[in-house]
Amino acid sequence: MGIIVSVASGKGGTGKTTTVAAISSCLAALGHKTLCIDFDAGLRNLDLALCMSDFAVADFLDVVSTRQDLMEACHESPLIPNLFFLAAPQICGAEELANLNIKPMLDEVRREFEYCIIDAPSGIGIGFQMANSEADMTIIVTTGELPSMRDAQRAASAARDMGVCDLRLLVNRVLPGNFKKIRTTIDDVIDTVGARLIGAVRDDESVFLALHKNIPLVLYKKRRAAHDFLDVARRITGEDIPLRI
Repeated sequence: MGIIVSVASGKGGTGKTTTVAAISSCLAALGHKTLCIDFDAGLRNLDLALCMSDFAVADFLDVVSTRQDLMEACHESPLIPNLFFLAAPQICGAEELANLNIKPMLDEVRREFEYCIIDAPSGIGIGFQMANSEADMTIIVTTGELPSMRDAQRAASAARDMGVCDLRLLVNRVLPGNFKKIRTTIDDVIDTVGARLIGAVRDDESVFLALHKNIPLVLYKKRRAAHDFLDVARRITGEDIPLRI
């Protein structure tokens, strides 16, 4: 049975969607059949991060409502074998989301894929609850900034209240020099959020450049951050990989 990983953040702007695209791409590059699902209804951007905007036709609402079969609604990346994508609906109200039963769809996802990475909406609303309802692991993405850490702490607490047992932390856009200037460390971020660290991703302009050149980060020529995301993907599979920072 496949493993479902929800990637969430307390606030926007942490690089959560980039994280989903990068981790999913790395898992696929490691040979694992991987599906990434955009749960951010109405504000979907995962297709851009995956360089698959031409494939965001069917969405998870089509599958949940049985208008379309899962494997018909999913699309495989033309650039990265083993990587599949299922879009979020462009229009879907909070009330409609609250009434969805996504368990049958995710049960089928577990049968078809080794890993499923869910891009949860920012915040701790209905979309967050839906994205974490069947998750085997939840990764909270934060930066080292105080507002981001505070909101990540709230998201971690909300995930625990939902019964998520395997709660992890990813610190994104790390600039070691800035941490030294304010006399703080990654350990301080861990203590603030209260979750086990799964990775620290260094700030890297290649993330911006890869997105705007329509090249998956894992395939981009200058990819310091891609190496960090690959380490995270390997940790998800159970490998013991030391931190680079």
